[in-house]
Amino acid sequence: MRKTIIFLSFLFTSIISGQEVLDKVVAVVDNEVILKSELDYQVNYVSAQRKLDPNDPELRKQLLTSLIEEKLLYAQAELDSIIVQETEVDRQLDNQINFFITQYGSRERLEQIYGMSIEKIRRELRDDVRKNLMGQMVQSKKFGDVEVTRREVSEFYEVYKDSLGLIPEKYKIAHIFLNPKASEKLKEKARKFAASLIDSIKMGIDFGELAKKYSGDPGSAASGGDLGYVKKGVFYPEFEAAAFALEKGELSGLVESPVGFHIIELLDRRGEAINARHILIKVKSDDEGDLNAIELLTEIRDSIINEVNTFAYYAAKYSDDQNSARSGGVIGTFETAQLDKPLLDQVYKLKEGEIGFPKRLQVDAGSYGFHILKLIERIPEHKPSIETDYDELKKLAEYSKKEKLYRRWMDELKTSIYWEIKS
Repeated sequence: MRKTIIFLSFLFTSIISGQEVLDKVVAVVDNEVILKSELDYQVNYVSAQRKLDPNDPELRKQLLTSLIEEKLLYAQAELDSIIVQETEVDRQLDNQINFFITQYGSRERLEQIYGMSIEKIRRELRDDVRKNLMGQMVQSKKFGDVEVTRREVSEFYEVYKDSLGLIPEKYKIAHIFLNPKASEKLKEKARKFAASLIDSIKMGIDFGELAKKYSGDPGSAASGGDLGYVKKGVFYPEFEAAAFALEKGELSGLVESPVGFHIIELLDRRGEAINARHILIKVKSDDEGDLNAIELLTEIRDSIINEVNTFAYYAAKYSDDQNSARSGGVIGTFETAQLDKPLLDQVYKLKEGEIGFPKRLQVDAGSYGFHILKLIERIPEHKPSIETDYDELKKLAEYSKKEKLYRRWMDELKTSIYWEIKS
């Protein structure tokens, strides 16, 4: 399925257009309009990104078609009564605002460029973000379950094998990751602070505001700690045991997990899924914790090299990366471009089957750990084949199939939903 081309910067078009006194309507789709300023902005942006001629009428035509199709998707989403949760809109807004801040260097610079506060930018973008999410959801509803058979993969390969290009060099890697354990003094300090937040909530301080200010979970803090609807098997067992035992609206006591102390509130229950929000107070490590983690990883590495036991055994027993620990420490298979520089530097130095020395791994802006990395396999650049690259060819075949179905569906939408290009 062709994904409609959406650049995050395009979302600012609505802000720019809203500031103009006069503008020309270039197209109408159902109850939505596309303005000349919006199309001009996209033409200039895409031509700059791809080093194309902005005066090329074909480029302008293609981008106008993309905009019309985005509006058609939104119109169909409305007809299908697609509903987007406000928490999801907030999460998407947070991601996009953070992207803009990264692009421009600071919140202050972003506000200066667009002449309005971050909160006003959020308000201006909110409707566009909701419409975009609705369009994505209606596509997922229509094509999310489309799959291909092995025969279809083979047929796709036979048709396109001469134009598929080369498969880039790849690395299959595994690791054993340790979160440094903090001293009891630091742990007690975190516990007391988390307990004070519970007292604040009980006294009427807004849970969401405290989560935004203090939570150490970057994935939910910006949305007030909201985790959305989830079933069992997603979070740490200690967290789930407490969260699923709560009644709607009930606040938990302190819940300790391997990443720190949680304060949980149950917002809703829907069948086997719950919607909870939490505040995570992480226990910060110290030099002693760092040294202990490095020493343990060194001992583990020595044990593997001396064949005391396997890498998979120690990953399952010690690794704090639960996802990879279940599969013997295997993280996955990656192209060079998919690895950040610190990880790539480690991989380049390893031979197949070799295990590196303990290295620091920055997980996110607020947390880190140490790991030992194993290069399981180095796969050279090569021409794709069914025997060696079936999974990738299957993805390409599925994409091609969805693209054809999407194009057919879009033609149907263009006959059932009003749209018109204005001269």
